[in-house]
Amino acid sequence: MAARTSKPSGRSAPVKSAALAWNEIRPAPVVLVSGTEGFLADRAIRALRDILTTEDPSLEVSDLDATDYAPGALVTMASPSLFGEPRLVRVSNVERCSDQFLADALDYLQSPAADAYIVLRHGGGVRGKKLLDAVRAGTSGAIEVACAELKRDSDKYDFAVAEFKNAGRRITPGALRAVLAAFSDDLAELATACSQLIADASDEITETVVDKYYGGRIETNAFKVADSAIAGRSGEALGLLRHALASGADPVPTVAAFAAKLRTMARVMGRRGPSGQVASAIGVAPWQVDRARRDLEGWSEQGLGVCIEVLADTDERIKGAGRDPLYALERMVRIVSSRGIL
Repeated sequence: MAARTSKPSGRSAPVKSAALAWNEIRPAPVVLVSGTEGFLADRAIRALRDILTTEDPSLEVSDLDATDYAPGALVTMASPSLFGEPRLVRVSNVERCSDQFLADALDYLQSPAADAYIVLRHGGGVRGKKLLDAVRAGTSGAIEVACAELKRDSDKYDFAVAEFKNAGRRITPGALRAVLAAFSDDLAELATACSQLIADASDEITETVVDKYYGGRIETNAFKVADSAIAGRSGEALGLLRHALASGADPVPTVAAFAAKLRTMARVMGRRGPSGQVASAIGVAPWQVDRARRDLEGWSEQGLGVCIEVLADTDERIKGAGRDPLYALERMVRIVSSRGIL
């Protein structure tokens, strides 16, 4: 059975503890899983359930919704059962909790039940701040697990690297870049793609293997369109764009892909030094610095500025300011393909 943190004997003020990463979750009387990244939060909660089930297969799992809460339900679910099985109570929507839940949770936190583990899933915001502060202070051995959205490309790169490393599988740098190019917009899809490659590929995972599974997606991916345009291949870029849109691609992520690459180019332009040093300074992976430097060949600072302005205009047009999103996208592709020469 999982070891429990002993309860404090008095009411002395607890010391605020640092939040754990999503993959560092461990058993505690109360576990706050906070942050906007739902995929990582779900994975962390599953990991805790697996830990507890391994330690005692008789674990009893219950679920509560904090928005539709019956008074006393938390204490009832956490109370010892007839046969003394450990209990895991997963509480969702704490960021929208009722006043009654908040009151019950604060009372429970002062005296948690033995062999019970309460998981509070809070998706962000200030609702329930008093409860959050109490958990973050480590009251009765409570801990916080932070699941912030992975926004930086370097964070997504590290996530994918860890997926293959933890599975004991090797993937070539080119194959890893291809997977990230195809799935970096959605962390859940990225994790699924990594899992499929890990499960199905028998040897080292190469670009050929990735192309076998996801070649169609990669070929019509927004980043492929952006790569062709940035390289000056206007006809190829327009063809990929039309194929992607005909296959159901959303114009918004397409513009976002262009923006991600051009802004990285802008941040790398003019910087000297090793790729790792530059990458650390601007918050990307070293391979992205190398790629941006290659992409910048033939570009001027003025042309890059023009294209970034066109991106902002295109973004407005496809979100309602213009009547023809396809025209706006094709205009953007042509201007980027010309490296900002209008």
